[in-house]
Amino acid sequence: MRKLTHILMLGLFVGGLFFSGCKSLKAPEQLPTFAPTPDSFNGTAHSSNAAEIHWKSYFSDPNLVSLIDTALANNFDIRIALQRIETNKAQAERAKGLTLPFVTGAGNIGQRRFGKYTMDGIGNYDTNFSNNISENQRIPEYLPDFNVGLQSSWELDIWGKLRARKEAALARYLASVEGRNFVITNLISDIASLYYELMALDRELDLLKETITLQENELNIIKIQKDAGRSNELAVKQFEAQLLSTQGLEAEILQRVREAENRINFLLGRYPNPIIRSRNLFMTGLPNQIKAGVPADLLKNRPDVKQAELELAAAKAEVFISKAAFYPSLNITGALGLQSFNPQFLISPQSIAYNIIGGLAVPLFNKTALKAELKMARAAQVEAVYNYQRSILNGYFEVYNQLVLINNLEKIYDFKRAEVDVLNTSIQTASDLFSTGRASYLEVIFNRKSALQSRIDLIDVRKRQYFAVIGIYRSLGGGWK
Repeated sequence: MRKLTHILMLGLFVGGLFFSGCKSLKAPEQLPTFAPTPDSFNGTAHSSNAAEIHWKSYFSDPNLVSLIDTALANNFDIRIALQRIETNKAQAERAKGLTLPFVTGAGNIGQRRFGKYTMDGIGNYDTNFSNNISENQRIPEYLPDFNVGLQSSWELDIWGKLRARKEAALARYLASVEGRNFVITNLISDIASLYYELMALDRELDLLKETITLQENELNIIKIQKDAGRSNELAVKQFEAQLLSTQGLEAEILQRVREAENRINFLLGRYPNPIIRSRNLFMTGLPNQIKAGVPADLLKNRPDVKQAELELAAAKAEVFISKAAFYPSLNITGALGLQSFNPQFLISPQSIAYNIIGGLAVPLFNKTALKAELKMARAAQVEAVYNYQRSILNGYFEVYNQLVLINNLEKIYDFKRAEVDVLNTSIQTASDLFSTGRASYLEVIFNRKSALQSRIDLIDVRKRQYFAVIGIYRSLGGGWK
């Protein structure tokens, strides 16, 4: 009766330590809350969404489509992302395997000698004099040991800890898939942006070559006028300086072309190659398939938002795993095989040996490490919540800004095109007045320079329009489907 009382008191003491350590674990986590996502972008909502359009339909230029196809097959960032997916997939499979028993086959050969003044040594020596054993069962002083069989260990998932580990690994695997999709979205937009930048640079080069030809003609005319006494050396130098400035700008544009081509080649995973492009399509029109949908579409279309959501699910599972580490764990181990100190009797029914052991373990003292793991898991969960909300907010503003930019660029393009028309007319007017002596050469140079800059600005605005169309497609999460 006294022994039973002692056992009960020890059980109550151990249980009190366990439940007092776990009391704080039952408190619900206070996760941050945020305002709901708006129902539309700047008051604009569409029933359809441009992100649902396949990129080959959104970008119809065959040369651009060919470049993107090559990049999707050879880009190193995509290849790295694929290996990251394989790594997370293997981790998910490993977590699944932890819920099942581990069974290993083993074979051992050894030899032992017990001291004569030990329990085993004395017992073996005394056993050899027994009439209950045969000559083959006598224990030698140098005891061989032959053992072959199966060994097993299994942790019973009584709290769902292993199942949560599997869920966390699966969420991270799916998050890595979304990470690859995000790489694809950005890759397509980067190549498209560089492609249209090249087309803009081509237009600028054509414009500069045309301007250089005109300036060379004007320089020759001013030299003739100087020889005829109708102009002076200062005018010649001014026209010559203007020509040199334009030629320098042409060289700078050529350098930018090479750099843009090499950036595309890098994204395509290849060494420098010429980039074939449609030079005449740049100013003809823009894709008109811009449908922003509603902000809620970002949750299903943007890979970075979906990735953040999956990382949040994994962080939640990690918190549960850290909690479960405070609870008892039940492990079952066992072995089944053949064992004998004489190899000739190893394969016989009499050599069958087995054991099975069930053990329950619970942390009682010095839980500092476990508590620290739980704190880290909770902090990581809150961080994942913030990251998820930041991804949604960032996606909303990216779409919002691109929509505003597209509308404003249309107005800017119309103003800039009108400015180009006016300055082109002023060039001819200044030339006519200069030829009749009613305008100075400085006015001709100034009008030529202003007209050139305005035409370059017009090309730049068109390029920005293409960038905005590409940006809205990327911001909506298009390209990876």
